Amino acid sequence: MLPEAIEVMTEELAQLGNPSSLHNAGRRARRVVEESREQIAEVLRARPSEVVFTSGGTEADNLAIKGLYWARAGQDPHRRRLLVTSIEHHAVLDSVRWLHAHEGADACYLDVNGDGVLTPEALRAAIEADPEAVALVSVMWANNEVGAVQPICELAEVAHAYGIVFHSDAVQAAAQLPVEFAGSGADALTVTSHKLGGPIGVGALLLRRGIEPVPVLHGGGQERDVRSGTLDAPAIRAFATAAVVSAERREAEAKRLSVLRDDLIRQITEAVPDAVLNGPPPGPGRLPGNAHFSFPGCEGDALLMLLDAKDIACSTGSACTAGVAQPSHVLLAMGADEDRARGSLRFSLGHTSTQDDVNATAAVIGEAVERARRAASR
Repeated sequence: MLPEAIEVMTEELAQLGNPSSLHNAGRRARRVVEESREQIAEVLRARPSEVVFTSGGTEADNLAIKGLYWARAGQDPHRRRLLVTSIEHHAVLDSVRWLHAHEGADACYLDVNGDGVLTPEALRAAIEADPEAVALVSVMWANNEVGAVQPICELAEVAHAYGIVFHSDAVQAAAQLPVEFAGSGADALTVTSHKLGGPIGVGALLLRRGIEPVPVLHGGGQERDVRSGTLDAPAIRAFATAAVVSAERREAEAKRLSVLRDDLIRQITEAVPDAVLNGPPPGPGRLPGNAHFSFPGCEGDALLMLLDAKDIACSTGSACTAGVAQPSHVLLAMGADEDRARGSLRFSLGHTSTQDDVNATAAVIGEAVERARRAASR
């Protein structure tokens, strides 16, 4: 967390008051929530009335996918197609799969190119297969594994040409890219606090005026009856503070992270010459803080643990079910084979990352890869 977010959250935790209560303490907490809503809306170029607080990105994605599908299918039972990219976060993919299994939705997974990007032409072709049946299009703003940035404005324009609601999961993008709701063309947008340097456990779904999902949670009717549940004023205040600070520093921080990322790519490639950089090349098409590699002959989980023993924290990006590691669905969708998808790691850089961190990683990666390869060959 950013120090500024920790400070205001700590201060707010000492206060009393449910934002839905009418007594003085409750009204004070409500002011905190509404002022925070205004700050977040300003950062994301949205109206305050378009910000719906949630417990994080996963809940916001579930509300967007399920709630908007139910709303559209309720208006027109023929609209049962859901178009999403095959590289979405599991919060989107699993929501779509649930709707397919339990609600009769027609799930359509859109192919991406070798860089992990969905082209407007590919989206248009998928829609035209049966445009009157499409309930929702959902495309993440930037991929959480390989850092691929999608052409969101162009994709939203394609969806709107057919009168289709467009959602984007911007969780990974909001801290490092100028995410603007009003200018994006998206009808719904997911963001979360902890990617901005705020606390875990709070996020938001931005909903354009007139876009009303069916609620997933029912209870007290908070957040315009869209999302029931007692609002966490301390976390929301810290979320807003992190959003403001992150936005103020974004341009300079993106440049700093790009330099670190490019040096990390250079040093890893020098230490492991056959390492493969996955995703778009460094530049505007890739998140500044993302470097994702495949290491031939390695199991990603083994390499992760070897690096963890050297105090290098990274991620395989794989889903783990019942203790059995699965190859990255993102890399498979980009055309990689299973061995390459299993032998991959994501290195993420953020506001605490330094040149010393990059150098420390490069200093141990070569030996770690050799040990992982020896283990895999046994």
